[in-house]
Amino acid sequence: IQAQFGTLTDYFEALRKESNLGEKSSNSFFPVLSKMCVAFCFLMLYKYLIILCNSRAAEILYSLALVQSSKSEKMSVFPSADSYKLLTEARRNLGLFQHHDAITGTAKDWVVVDYGTRLFHSLMNLKKVIIDSVHILVLKDKSAYNYDTSTPFLKMDDVQASQDSLPHKTVIKLTLQPRYLLIHNPTEQERFPVVSVNVNSPKVKLLSPLGKPVPVQISAVWDGATTISHEAYQVSFVAHLPPLGIGVYQLLEDESSQAVLTDYTIYIRNSRQEKPDRLFKIKEMETSADNIILENAYMKLWFSGMSGLLEKINTKEDGKNHQMKVEFAWYGTTSNRDKSGAYLFIPDGDAKPYIFTDPPTIRVAHGRIFSEVVSFFHHVTHTMRLYNVQGLEGQSVEVSNIVDIRGEYNRELAMRISSDINSQNRFYSDLNGFQIQPRRTLSKLPLQANIYPMTTMVYIQDVGVRLTLHSAQSLGVASLKNGQLEVIMDRRLMQDDNRGLGQGVQDNKITANIFRLLLERRHGTDVSEEKASVSFPSLLSHMTSLFLNHPVIPMTTNADSGVPEMINTFSPLMSSMPCDMHIVNLRSIESKVDVKPSDEAALILHRKGFDCRFANRDMGLVCSTTQGKIKVHKLFNKFKVESLTPTSLSLMHSPPDARNISEINMSSMEINTFRIRLK
Repeated sequence: IQAQFGTLTDYFEALRKESNLGEKSSNSFFPVLSKMCVAFCFLMLYKYLIILCNSRAAEILYSLALVQSSKSEKMSVFPSADSYKLLTEARRNLGLFQHHDAITGTAKDWVVVDYGTRLFHSLMNLKKVIIDSVHILVLKDKSAYNYDTSTPFLKMDDVQASQDSLPHKTVIKLTLQPRYLLIHNPTEQERFPVVSVNVNSPKVKLLSPLGKPVPVQISAVWDGATTISHEAYQVSFVAHLPPLGIGVYQLLEDESSQAVLTDYTIYIRNSRQEKPDRLFKIKEMETSADNIILENAYMKLWFSGMSGLLEKINTKEDGKNHQMKVEFAWYGTTSNRDKSGAYLFIPDGDAKPYIFTDPPTIRVAHGRIFSEVVSFFHHVTHTMRLYNVQGLEGQSVEVSNIVDIRGEYNRELAMRISSDINSQNRFYSDLNGFQIQPRRTLSKLPLQANIYPMTTMVYIQDVGVRLTLHSAQSLGVASLKNGQLEVIMDRRLMQDDNRGLGQGVQDNKITANIFRLLLERRHGTDVSEEKASVSFPSLLSHMTSLFLNHPVIPMTTNADSGVPEMINTFSPLMSSMPCDMHIVNLRSIESKVDVKPSDEAALILHRKGFDCRFANRDMGLVCSTTQGKIKVHKLFNKFKVESLTPTSLSLMHSPPDARNISEINMSSMEINTFRIRLK
C-alpha cells in the first residue's frame, strides 16, 4: 500500500485515471456535499429551541441589571452570582450543541436526547435569568426590590412540558384589576411588533405604558381545524417598544370592551353547518375552485381554494402581479445499495408532488391587525399570515409549518416556492448569518450536490425584483429550476448509511418552522453585479431577518395584587442603533478571582453590509446610517460609560495601543469587540 497526503487536484487526477469516473465521483465525493444539506435539515425542534433559548437577551438584560444592582447596597440581594452560574452553564450547553454531530443530528438517539435535555435545562435557566433581571430594571423604587426564589416576580407567557415538545402559550387570567404585561424588545432598534397573548375572557381592555387604550384583535384559540376552545382567547395588538427596552402594558377585564373579533371562513369537504358559535362569526363552505384573497396596504395575495396554498402576489407599489406558487414535495431514496441516511442524501430522482386524496380543511381568518390562511394537510399544518399594519411588519408574509412525518418510511419533505423570477440558475444563501454567498445550480452535478445550507436567509433575483425567504431556523435549500426555491423541512430514514452512526433517523418530532417571504423591487442593476463573488441584503431585508430571529419576549406579573410600582418604559439606549449596526452581545466578563462577574462586560458589534440599490424610504425603518460611527457618550440612556477599550474578538488580547475611546468607528462587514465598564 502506498499512502500520501494530497489535494483535491490530486484526488481528481487519480480519478481521471479510472474509466468509471462519473459513477465513482457521484458515490464517493458528493456525500461530503450531501452532509452540508443534512447538517441543516435535522434536529429542527432543537434548532427552534436555540432561538427560544435566546441567551443573547438573557446576557444583555443580566449585564444591565448587574450595573443597576451595584448602584445601591439595598439591591445587593440581586442573585448576581447564581445567575452568572446559570448563564455560564447555558453558554457551555449552547457551545456543546455546535458540535458537528449535534447540530446535524448525526448522533445516536440517546445522545440526541442528552443534547435536547441540556438545551431544555438551559432554556429554563435563561428564562429565570431574564425574569430576575427584568424585575430589578422595571421597579420604580429600587429599594423595594425583594428577591424571593419561591415566588418569582414575573413569569413567561409560554411553557414547555419536556425537551421533545413544542412550547405553548399560558392563559392570562383577567380581573377588574389591571394585570401587568411586560414586553422585552431584544433588538437594538425601536420596534412596532404585533404581539399575541392568550387570556381567559374576550371582554378585554389593554392599556399602553402611558395608560391609553390600545386597539386589539380577539381571535379564537382552536382545538384542531374546526373546533373552538372557549377556555382561552388570543389578544393581538401592535406594541411600541424602545431599543433593548421593556414596555409595561396593562390587561384587564372590561364589559364595555371595544375589542374587534376575528371573522372566520372554513372550507371543508362535505360541509355541514353546525350551530353558530356563541361569540365568533364562522362561515362554513364547501371546498371551491375560487381563489381566497388576503390584502393589506402593501400587497394582495391569491390562494388556491382547493389547497389554501399561495399562488400569486400583487405588489401595490408598482401594481405588478408576480407568480408565487407554494407547494410541498416528497423525496424518496434510491434502490441502490447506498441509500439516504443520517449522512447521505441519495434521492431516487426529482421530488414527487405532495398529493392529497381529499382536499385539506382550510381556515381563513380576517381581522383588523392580521389575516391568515391555514391549510391542514396530513403531514403539515401550513399557515400564511399577512399583517394589516403600517411599517416593517406589513411588508412581508409570515409563513409557518408544523411538520409531522413520524409515520413515514424513507421520505423527506420539502417546501417549494415557484415564481416567474428569471434567476438564471443562480441563488444566494447566507453563511452563519454573516455574509451572502452566490450559488449556481449545475445540471452536470447530481441533485444532492446542488443543495446548500441556509442559516437565516436565501434569495433569488432578476433585473427587476428580489424574492427573499427569511428563516428562523437553519435548513438545507436549493434552487433546482429557474425562479424556484426549495427548503428541506424534515427527513425520516429507516436505514444506516454505513458512515459511522450505526442507525437510521427515526427520532423525528413535531416541529415548527417559521419564515418570512419578502418581495422587493430592484433599481439600477448591472451585469457585473450578477457575476460578483458576494451579494448583500437590503436594509429592509436585514431588519426583517433581525426581527424574525429575535422575537419579543412577553412576561406577566405573577401576583394579581400587591405589585410594587413599575416604570412605564425601560429604555437603556439613547435611540435606535444605526440601521447597519447590530449589537451581537453585551455579556458580562468573568472575574479573575472567582467564578463571578467582574465590573466589565464585552460589547460585541457587527456592522452589516447592505445593497444600496434598494429603496430605504417609506420602508418603516426608524433608524439611519452613520458611516459606521457612534459617539460613545450617546450610546446609553440610563447608564454612563466609564471606559470603552478595543480588544480581540475572543477578549484574550488587547492591541498595544489600546486606550479608552470616545467614538466607535467600524468598516462595513466588520465585527469588533470592546471591553466596556458601565456605571
